[in-house]
Amino acid sequence: MLQEVKTHFTALKQRVNNHPVVFLDGPAGTQVPDQVIETMVRYYHQSNANTHGQFANAHETDEMMQQTRADVASFLNAPDEGCISFGQNMTTLSFALARSFGRIFKPGDEVLITQLDHEANRGPWLTLRDQGIIVREIRVKPEGVLDYDDFKQKLNERTRLVCVGGASNFTGTVNDLALIRQATYQSGAWLLVDAVHYAPHFLIDVQQLGCDFLLCSAYKFYGPHVGILYAKPGLLSQLPTDRLRTQDPVAPYRIETGTLNHAAIAAVQGAIHWMASWGEGTALRDRLDQAYQRIRAHEYQLARKLYEGLTHLPGVTVVGPDMDVALRAPTLSFYHNRLTAEMVCRKLGEEGIFAWDGHFYAIRAAEVLGLLERGGVTRMGISMYTEPEDIHRTLAVLAEIC
Repeated sequence: MLQEVKTHFTALKQRVNNHPVVFLDGPAGTQVPDQVIETMVRYYHQSNANTHGQFANAHETDEMMQQTRADVASFLNAPDEGCISFGQNMTTLSFALARSFGRIFKPGDEVLITQLDHEANRGPWLTLRDQGIIVREIRVKPEGVLDYDDFKQKLNERTRLVCVGGASNFTGTVNDLALIRQATYQSGAWLLVDAVHYAPHFLIDVQQLGCDFLLCSAYKFYGPHVGILYAKPGLLSQLPTDRLRTQDPVAPYRIETGTLNHAAIAAVQGAIHWMASWGEGTALRDRLDQAYQRIRAHEYQLARKLYEGLTHLPGVTVVGPDMDVALRAPTLSFYHNRLTAEMVCRKLGEEGIFAWDGHFYAIRAAEVLGLLERGGVTRMGISMYTEPEDIHRTLAVLAEIC
């Protein structure tokens, strides 16, 4: 599987300073397979038009939009395509939801967010404080996992909404969504899950999760920049969304403002089918299920190898859970006791190894864990196209740097 995967990415042929590039920057956005790029180009060549016209290209765009919603519904195991809305990105959709929630929540109502999350799953909900809504933070423990006792203590009958990530893009922590869901529903609140960092590595099942809202972004799973919103049937229709007089007032369209990026949405469909191509079966969901089993096995093996190598480097401390926990994203962050993350990543970059430094918009987590003042951490992510030689070479270069 591995070698064949790599042949699908022209981007992987790049060289820097005569070194083949090692792409460990996937947590900020994966490379895009040639087949997915071709899907977008084909739309522009053959189908480019706005929706709802009385001619061929408009009909083709209508059909593509409907089919992509259906394929995203299969990707998330949503009941039907009427649950799937598109937007510019997850952040934009979250702010749109926040404005809608603000019109139905009352002063004194409460919202729970976490210290671990990306700001896209914090900032929009923090704006609700301007309307007298109380926003409380669930603490993160020093080991980079949520404090579930603190969550249970802060959840109460006034809580209207709980916003939590599926997986942390900073520590690789996978949150206990089953525990959070059970407690949230007992309180009568809605559960919103940010699955942006979760979606590339774990197959999502919104019906099993039992969440009310879930957001993700295709650029993290080998697609273009498109935000995706799942809303449980009937919920979006309850929200007073921002929309023009001419806009369709029913779900899923009522939160989609303006003309969407049709070519990119066509490529979302392409990305889902590309991932499914690594599985077998007749139904799309069955192929995705098998593909994700293979993806998880591949990524976990390499993440463990990277983790073990990092823990043996002098002066290096890995942030977040170890590799023996039940579930962990293949994303590893670390800091050095002498070198800043920026220095480490600059040296890696000169060797053609792409990794990120900083807080990655999980600035509250970096702050609480005492890592912001040191310039954040170095972050490396395993993707489908990562191979053992990439890890070996990265560890060898790090050994020279550290």
